Amino acid sequence: MNRQLTPRQLGKKLKSIRVESGFSQEDIARMLQISRSSVVQIEKGNRQISAIELSMLSEALGFSADEFLSAEYETSTTMAVVEEPELETEMDVMRDSVPKLKRAKLETVILYITGKCGALPRMDVNLLINLLYLCDFNHYELHEEQLTGLLYTKQAFGPSPENISGILKEMEKAGKLQRFKSSYKGIPLIKYLPSIHANLMKLDAAEKEVIDRVLEQFSHWPANALNAYTREEMPLRATKQGEEISYELTFYRRSPHSVRIYDDDWYES
Repeated sequence: MNRQLTPRQLGKKLKSIRVESGFSQEDIARMLQISRSSVVQIEKGNRQISAIELSMLSEALGFSADEFLSAEYETSTTMAVVEEPELETEMDVMRDSVPKLKRAKLETVILYITGKCGALPRMDVNLLINLLYLCDFNHYELHEEQLTGLLYTKQAFGPSPENISGILKEMEKAGKLQRFKSSYKGIPLIKYLPSIHANLMKLDAAEKEVIDRVLEQFSHWPANALNAYTREEMPLRATKQGEEISYELTFYRRSPHSVRIYDDDWYES
């Protein structure tokens, strides 16, 4: 039985194949639609390569993914592997998969979501949390950067952002949000409406596009359907109850949850 390879061993083998095939890290980045710094991290073993990405590389570089994953697989190159100059800054090279709360950005996103969706009859805290989760994880899958930096844990009802209740109460106390009691189809709800406008200068175009797409697609979904959708996400399915949901698991999403666009020849649902 083949032993399981470590990410560092996989990265070293990928680098050898890349060099043997005459491709640069920039070439691989374009193939996979990721940044060069992400390729650097894959080759160093600091970033897992997804099954889809490995399939894309095996097709482009002409190797068997199954054979590659075996410990016995060796490349045929006899060339010395020359390290390419790493032009990225330290911040570029280190992908921020560890949640680091961006409080000002989070408050802006909350104000924007509640401003756009606050009038919906069922716009309660549960819907807000699901929309925040999808904005955060969709943005990370697309751009490999955190949006709000919220830490989510898996709970029975779905993703749970750390200290979201405290953050909402602090925003209410600061006069940024108003809290209301409401009901939808006889079910009591707690909902928030913005007291001030979101400062959209704190969102770049890519961030706003991700948020707008999430709101357009999901804000009108019934609560049960949206809860079921997020629970079926690979990040939640691969996480044990009560544990932190890793942003890196977004790269193992499949249709219909994945938001990365791959060529039809590469992707199979």
